[in-house]
Amino acid sequence: MSEQRAGGSPRPPGETAPRHLLAVSDLTRDDVERILDTARALSRTLDREVKKLPTLRGRLVVNMFYESSTRTLSSFDLAAKRLSADTMSLRSSGSSVDKGESLRDTALTLAAYDPDVIVVRHPHIGAPQVVAAATDAHVVNAGDGKHQHPTQALLDLYTIREAFDRLDGVHVAIVGDVLHSRVARSLIEALAIVGARVTLVGPPTLVPWEIEEMGCSVSHEIGAIADADVVYVLRMQRERMLPGSAFVPSLREYTTLYGITPDRVRAGQVVMHPGPMNRGVEIDPRVADSPAALVTTQVRAGLVVRMAVLYDLLTRGPAGTSRVRLADPGGTAWNDLAIPAAPPLEVA
Repeated sequence: MSEQRAGGSPRPPGETAPRHLLAVSDLTRDDVERILDTARALSRTLDREVKKLPTLRGRLVVNMFYESSTRTLSSFDLAAKRLSADTMSLRSSGSSVDKGESLRDTALTLAAYDPDVIVVRHPHIGAPQVVAAATDAHVVNAGDGKHQHPTQALLDLYTIREAFDRLDGVHVAIVGDVLHSRVARSLIEALAIVGARVTLVGPPTLVPWEIEEMGCSVSHEIGAIADADVVYVLRMQRERMLPGSAFVPSLREYTTLYGITPDRVRAGQVVMHPGPMNRGVEIDPRVADSPAALVTTQVRAGLVVRMAVLYDLLTRGPAGTSRVRLADPGGTAWNDLAIPAAPPLEVA
């Protein structure tokens, strides 16, 4: 991971990686490939009887979530536990936030426990940067307003690469509410880093002006998804819309014009959705439950990618390949798991 730069540009010689993952622009292409390769190696542990690695034993990962979450919170929590880290979760509801405590003061309170990583989700843009400035911990942005969600982008890249065995040249059509979506912004940047092609599809009111400057094309016709390899569906982010605003005449009309139905998905395409899905609105249940849908595959990818991110932040060393020794289910034999670009590890 790198300092803030144009996404994907190489790190100058001698420049060290920073301590945080706050945005996709923190990543070079080498960073992306290293994390995805690490995630692929770690995925081998998911089918073992003994799934835990002692890699981060003695480390503390704090999940600081100011918004509702199922997939992101559970996967970060489980990712830390699978690497044997201690975990602590803080939700704004029921905490001192209800009593008026500021984000910075909450971060300073948590810093007193000497966490190694703080994972932050917050409705306000820039919140992870506030936490990073107030603590000595590594900070991972798990979503700030409609700004960034870098680990979602990484798990989506991982899912696409596993499906097509490549990222270069893959055509991804992102359909729906791009205007309010941090997932879309992060994914557009990430796909540009790896050489993929992006088309945004949605009503004019839900596609930002001049977003083509990010290197993507725009269409307001659902037929534009026909040439895509991946149809990436976004839900309507109604919680980020001002009360009384009307970005579409009605959900029924939106579904008619932009809903992903079986007749709009051609053979060979895959369908992705970051969740939660609004079945019958942006995606037909028959598509969501079809073999073309990779939604649960994305959830599984989220675990190994977030394991890889935590591993990368806390154990990165000289370039090369380490060997992680994993006991087989019987505990009597050993197998090697290759982890790219990390210091040597021995798992007893």
